[in-house]
Amino acid sequence: MKRAAFLDRDGVITKSVIRNGKHCAPFSLEEFELIGDASEGITVLKKAGLNVVVVTNQPDVGKGEVAKDVVEAMHERLRAQAPLDDIKVCFHTNADQCECRKPKPGMLRQAAKEMNIDLSRSFMVGDRWSDMEAGRAAGCFTILIGDGYGEKFSINPDMKAASLWEASQIMLSSLSVSFQPNSPRVDWRQ
Repeated sequence: MKRAAFLDRDGVITKSVIRNGKHCAPFSLEEFELIGDASEGITVLKKAGLNVVVVTNQPDVGKGEVAKDVVEAMHERLRAQAPLDDIKVCFHTNADQCECRKPKPGMLRQAAKEMNIDLSRSFMVGDRWSDMEAGRAAGCFTILIGDGYGEKFSINPDMKAASLWEASQIMLSSLSVSFQPNSPRVDWRQ
């Protein structure tokens, strides 16, 4: 079975947008922007043999605030900028009480089934409590990016990192593979 890095999108790979004092998903392609060296972090994970799967809640579609085709266009742009194996999206709101919306582990379990992934040997990287709970519920090692925006956490992440690049180094160290932060950047298209 394979190992994977499950990555939240907003605040981990792409910049979140501040609305009414809260970190939110972008509403347009103009707001959609990768964070610094996120693509390089993903690239080294792929080169080390991990499957890389984005798992993202996008309830603004369910609320009618963003069109589904805009989110799909964002994901096409993301795929062009980083070597991803898959992107799993939950468009539901909390009120829908679905099984895919984080903190439930539905998207991780679906990807594991489809891609023959061993969840107990995989990672969940996110910036919110719901990411950590989804990862823990799926049996993954969890890595929190940043400080969690002051949210209350019912569980502690296994590790913390300042960025996806730093999280990629934590994951690689567990694989006994090392890419030095000051080494030349890698191009995943090679």
